[in-house]
Amino acid sequence: MRARRVLPRRVTLRARLTLIYGGLFLVAGMLLLGVTYVLFTQQLDRSGTKVVTRQSLHPPATPTAGPARDRVFLSPDAPGEGGPPADAELQRWMQRQRESLHDAAITSLLAQGTIALVVVGGTAAGLGWLIAGRVLAPLHRVTDTARRIAGAPAADRGLHERIALRGPDDEVKELADTFDTMVERLDRSFDGQRRFVANASHELRTPLTLGRALVELAMHRRSASADVRQLGEQLLEINSRHERLIAGLLLLAGSEHEIVDRAPVDLADVVGHVAAQTAPEAGRAGVVVHEEPGEAPTAGDALLLERLVQNLVENGIRHNTGGGGWVRVASRTRQDGRVEVEVGNSGPAVPPYEVPALFEPFRRLDSDRLVTAKGAGLGLSIVRSVARAHGGEVTARPREGGGLTVTVTLPACPQEFVPG
Repeated sequence: MRARRVLPRRVTLRARLTLIYGGLFLVAGMLLLGVTYVLFTQQLDRSGTKVVTRQSLHPPATPTAGPARDRVFLSPDAPGEGGPPADAELQRWMQRQRESLHDAAITSLLAQGTIALVVVGGTAAGLGWLIAGRVLAPLHRVTDTARRIAGAPAADRGLHERIALRGPDDEVKELADTFDTMVERLDRSFDGQRRFVANASHELRTPLTLGRALVELAMHRRSASADVRQLGEQLLEINSRHERLIAGLLLLAGSEHEIVDRAPVDLADVVGHVAAQTAPEAGRAGVVVHEEPGEAPTAGDALLLERLVQNLVENGIRHNTGGGGWVRVASRTRQDGRVEVEVGNSGPAVPPYEVPALFEPFRRLDSDRLVTAKGAGLGLSIVRSVARAHGGEVTARPREGGGLTVTVTLPACPQEFVPG
């Protein structure tokens, strides 16, 4: 099993702005401290201590009432009026004093300047953090609204929300207004789709039901000839196919949305029920249905899940080899806790490159693209839509020797639906 790569934790925009503010301030502060250091050292080098104390080495020739030693203040580099320049020892002392003063001043400048720079830099970073949070607050509002809409239990719910950002007419407000416009158009689009599905359910089914009733009435008349009965059977078959097509389209449109009202469903019960329900059709086609109902608890719409399994089994029956063919439907719980339904069947060979196209509406294999095809080309499309509406996924792979194996994986039953 491949080890999952741990992605690095992303750095927020607010943190990046704070780092930029603080970094620029620290760089500017270091440059200022460096310039101050250079100017300060130059000033110290130009100016030195000009006043020193000189002690007389020889006593005066005549005694006086004053002290035996006199102190004269001279410049070290200029001859005095009363004697020679300072001696070497005095010059060395002066040099040590100058170097000590220079080192103390530089140390004080660097230490105190560095402390002041760190304190002011930290303050600047804190202020930058607060200012960045204030500036990015509208973006957080846009993100929260988009997250609520995307996390709505159904795709068409939550679209009534708007950001309605107030403030200066800047780039952030332009982004919020554009987002509101996009959501408003999506809301209108979903409203139109709901109205279409509601109207189509009535407008399309009613004429077909009426046409079937008229055909059956004409067929069952006593005066109906054999040709009329044969024509009626053909019309009923075409009418039935149209009814299945319309029912599939309406189911496909309704299953595009995520399931809101969920209930616990054991796929083992669904597998057993579908196998018994499709047994007559399988017998007429000469196909044997093998069922392996294993415990597979999930949560969702029981009718849609039943339709999912039924579409897979009917697809396996209709696209089979006829006499001696088989369909195997099984349900189980995987080791990772998810549940799955697997339907495999014998049949003609399916090219691997044709498999992805089978899940598109009205897509069939080349040999089935006829008006009198065995299905409407919506079976696997409905399966994929129902699986996605339940938070699952569907995969298919060709079998060796012909046929197809379709696997639907769904989340396990949530804990709140588990009794006790």
